[in-house]
Amino acid sequence: MSSLPVAAILPELLQALSAAPQVLLNAPTGAGKSTWLPLQILRQGGISGKIILLEPRRLAARNVAQRLAELLGEKPGETVGYRMRADTCVSDATRLEVVTEGILTRMLQRDPELSGVGLVILDEFHERSLQADLALALLLDVQQGLRDDLRLLIMSATLDNDRLRALLPDAPVIVSEGRAFPVERRYLSLSAHQRFDEAVAAAAAGLLREESGSMLLFLPGVGEIQRVQEQLASRVAADVVLCPLYGALPLSEQRKAILPAAKGARKVVLATNIAETSLTIEGIRLVVDCAQERVARFDARTGLTRLVTQRVSQASMTQRAGRAGRLEPGISLHLIGKEQAERAAAQGDPEILHSDLSGLLMELLQWGCQDPAQLSWLDLPPEANLAAARRLLAQLGAFDGQRLTAVGQKMAALGNDPRLAAMLATAAEADDRATAAKLAAILEEPPRGGSADLGAAFSRNQPNWQQRAKALVQRMKGGAGAPDAGRIAPLLARGFADRIAHRRGQEGRYQLANGMGAMLDADDALGRHEWLIAPLLLQGSQSPDARILLALPLDIDALAADAPQLLSQSDTVEWDEAQGTLKAWRRSRIGQLTVKVQPLAKPSEEELHRAMLNGIRDKGLGVLNWTPEAEQLRLRIARAAQWLPEESWPAVDDAALLAGLEAWLLPQMGGVHSLRALKALNVAQALQSLLPWSLRQRLDSELPTHYTVPTGSRIALRYDADNPPVLAVRMQEMYGEAATPTVACGRVPLVLELLSPAHRPLQVTRDLAAFWAGSYREVQKEMKGRYPKHVWPDDPANTAPTRRTKKYS
Repeated sequence: MSSLPVAAILPELLQALSAAPQVLLNAPTGAGKSTWLPLQILRQGGISGKIILLEPRRLAARNVAQRLAELLGEKPGETVGYRMRADTCVSDATRLEVVTEGILTRMLQRDPELSGVGLVILDEFHERSLQADLALALLLDVQQGLRDDLRLLIMSATLDNDRLRALLPDAPVIVSEGRAFPVERRYLSLSAHQRFDEAVAAAAAGLLREESGSMLLFLPGVGEIQRVQEQLASRVAADVVLCPLYGALPLSEQRKAILPAAKGARKVVLATNIAETSLTIEGIRLVVDCAQERVARFDARTGLTRLVTQRVSQASMTQRAGRAGRLEPGISLHLIGKEQAERAAAQGDPEILHSDLSGLLMELLQWGCQDPAQLSWLDLPPEANLAAARRLLAQLGAFDGQRLTAVGQKMAALGNDPRLAAMLATAAEADDRATAAKLAAILEEPPRGGSADLGAAFSRNQPNWQQRAKALVQRMKGGAGAPDAGRIAPLLARGFADRIAHRRGQEGRYQLANGMGAMLDADDALGRHEWLIAPLLLQGSQSPDARILLALPLDIDALAADAPQLLSQSDTVEWDEAQGTLKAWRRSRIGQLTVKVQPLAKPSEEELHRAMLNGIRDKGLGVLNWTPEAEQLRLRIARAAQWLPEESWPAVDDAALLAGLEAWLLPQMGGVHSLRALKALNVAQALQSLLPWSLRQRLDSELPTHYTVPTGSRIALRYDADNPPVLAVRMQEMYGEAATPTVACGRVPLVLELLSPAHRPLQVTRDLAAFWAGSYREVQKEMKGRYPKHVWPDDPANTAPTRRTKKYS
């Protein structure tokens, strides 16, 4: 084993670990960094305490632990052990623990000093999983504040060294050249005229016919694996065994895929990117890479995740190709044009930039960190996703705006996804705990395909669900209870109230309590139910509606009785225009879904008025009687806020008026019991109540309703939301006025609409002096001919104004 490539840099690495708190190791696939190096550090590194080796996936963690134990001639659980969800194999003798990422976070939360641990190794860090980024941030915080003796080793085949060096400028970087056999990299663009699964199967079968050895075939997801497997079955020889490999497979099935093929047989492993790193799949000489991957993208607006198929990065293509050169020279066929491959991104996006951050935020709050920016990150968590996480935690009762609530503390201690944790943490009775635990187990590893009926899944006793549920009950420190299907709905509602769904007419289509649309497959029997709760949703890429993956039929009345806290009540008014009557209703809602509607029989005036105000808010201010006087008063107040900002004018936009109905409208509603009476209400008088006496005086003096022209006539001003006020006046009544009148302390000139004796518009101007001196001459000529009995002086600015004709003047 000492001939492994990583052995050459062992002395340098041990020296770096003794001198520096963080060390970066770049070692290609097959160098022995995961399956040999940790033992050498344990033996020779002088590490005081245990070594924790972090692996991103459960299958890799178990295999690495198994391999390390074999090298010692032991079984896992002795010197080398492992911990992962629902499976722990350690003992008092264990000095090297291989753990999955969530387990390390739990260890840190329980014991921030990591007592008894001397070194943490973060393997395959280039994958940049959300949990790995969180682990690094927390470990750096521990080093800075609690454990300056704790050592970190960050290693990968394709480290993004520039980013890590910027974060850890003093960390030594050690590079192992590795020892891979040569891999011939070929490129082939798939035919656009063939289905994807057919084209991939044809390319893979062709390479199998031409070359010897087993094959690793990379595909974006489970659906493609199943379809390509069907296509390959009829294209390969009888000695070729087809083995799927993806994360949702039981570990026993995953192990079948990585074991060597039987003697005389060849193997094709159809895998997602789970097989890019860590796993050694025996006998692989051929790699076919479809150059695609499926990634989860969180939508902060909807709170849902959608799956996106995208081109992999150049780093991933290199990783995939390297799997063909572990044991002998190999061939890697990339199903993409070479030029396209060269244009791919150098590195993949880290998960933290496009993930649901509610779990991460709960971990940070439990850590005592209210502002993620206080920690050291390779990429700071996006604010939009953090805001969505805060909203969800508040909705679950876990977050009060500053810190975790008592319920939030219980949820965080469990270490589950926040929605599942809310369900588990609030299960008080033994049967409820057993039921919640089984539900959580099912939702963590949901059934694939078939019906979306969660009730049917709950009725099955699947071993992995039973094992996980048992572990969760122990974690909740609950007594023995039995799962009760009758308790599923109220328990689910504690974590998924926003995903209660009501059928909306079209087949299989529902509206969720959060306002979004959702749909079932058209042939799913659940579609006959009016109400569902759908804890498992996937944002569709083709439709705005989310796809319901798992749901439970609801008896909505029984749920409302069992969990009344889900309901909110509002009183509203509906008006019958023909009869001029008001009808008051009390609506019970869950989110945006109406559960129950009851008439308010003979409501008191207070109840009726409250319902009326809700009705106005529903329908808008247009239901009130906006007389010209009221409209003009509202405009004057709004313009005063612009032109006289030194005063504190009330806001009179729609939103402000609707929000403040109780302050300005309600006091005027005494005796108003019908729509007809509401329509007769004096809105102008109600609006005036917004203004204290001093502002009323200021408004009347600086933005008056009327202007007194030289003849003494009081003429109404016409205010506008966008333009200066207008004074429409006969021209003769403005004789003797040399300058344009103004309002608002002289800041705003009026627009003068000068009229003929017959009240027809003659001129519009904002500069009266310029008009008298200029274009008035043309108007004068025309008007003398049309209205000879009226006065049309040569010097109107210095002529007495008049309302009369010449014979009366």
